[in-house]
Amino acid sequence: MFTGIIEEVGKFDSLINGSIKIRCEKILSDMKIGDSISTNGICLTVTTFDQKSFTADVMPETIRRTSLENLKSGDLVNLERALQINDRFGGHIVSGHIDGVGKILSMKSEGNAVIVNIEAEKKLLKYIVEKGSVALDGMSLTVVNVSDKNFSVSLIPHTRDVTNFKQKKISSLVNIETDLIAKYIERLMNFKPSTITKEFLIENGF
Repeated sequence: MFTGIIEEVGKFDSLINGSIKIRCEKILSDMKIGDSISTNGICLTVTTFDQKSFTADVMPETIRRTSLENLKSGDLVNLERALQINDRFGGHIVSGHIDGVGKILSMKSEGNAVIVNIEAEKKLLKYIVEKGSVALDGMSLTVVNVSDKNFSVSLIPHTRDVTNFKQKKISSLVNIETDLIAKYIERLMNFKPSTITKEFLIENGF
């Protein structure tokens, strides 16, 4: 589990035969084999590490759902270690399970902020609501507005300075994780009621 508050911006090194290598410094300080690391919003499990980088296995499903295949050596990636119980919860509940990929349509300055408009599939947009939370490349952000084709978020200078968004431009891809609670509510609302009746139980000796 993560909060969407980025701890460090690392650099993508390589993705070879299902193994990804990320160069970083800060998050290595207390790293252990098996640790969960949010990498551009993707929950990855550490398989090896040294003083300059870590590696993790990447499943085909992860490749299909995310923008990992589009990364080039040296590209910036947002990193966050798993939430500790005694930490302040500064963002929102982020699982690290990516729902899909969006594309940046525009980036417009508004005072000290930048409004970023992102195109996304309708199956993702139904979980995104105005003033709700969304995770983009693992960053916890607040939705400014949403339509049936896209949505926008507002980035303050600090967020741009300490994340990979300083490298983003028009047409850049972002990993999207929508609100976990919304997905559970939809599942419950659409779940078919049980067909077990009182008569069925009596007929079967209950």
